Amino acid sequence: MADEEFEIDMDDLERRMDGAMGALRSEFASLRTGRASASMLDPVMVDAYGSKTPINQVGTVNVPEPRMVTVNIWDKALIGPAEKAIRESGLGINPQLNGTIIMLPIPELNEERRRDLTRVAAQYAENARVSVRNVRRDGMDQLKKAKNDGMSEDDHKIWSDEVQDLTDKYISSIDSALEAKQAEIMQV
Repeated sequence: MADEEFEIDMDDLERRMDGAMGALRSEFASLRTGRASASMLDPVMVDAYGSKTPINQVGTVNVPEPRMVTVNIWDKALIGPAEKAIRESGLGINPQLNGTIIMLPIPELNEERRRDLTRVAAQYAENARVSVRNVRRDGMDQLKKAKNDGMSEDDHKIWSDEVQDLTDKYISSIDSALEAKQAEIMQV
């Protein structure tokens, strides 16, 4: 039987689930806790030269102190669009201009804002779970096709269990990442 083929499929499924986990990690990194971090600006896209460009490709992002992020914009024409992108990003930060430098003072998080951020984190985690389940569904569809092509009932069961175990492993690591992030957000 063509078991080798399915081994490669498992690697592919795992790689795709890893991708969902990686995306979740970077979304979590962009969530603002009480401290400044350069990665919190990663999701900010600036309208530059006719296309959406990550902010770190139009200027230098620095963290000069724990409650301040600065973006030194290289092209003066992009200062306005960059400031607008930060303001509309949903980060809840009010940019201040100082020449070509956009200063982003990170305010203390109040209780309500912390709760909002935990809800956003939960939404990111749910999106990651959906991605993992979609990969699982693809794997199960491949197995169903293989069964129709003559895979034995026993082999089908073994592979189904393996796909389910992989899915469970990723869902549980998404859940623990979410718990850790929510604890970090709520920490005063």
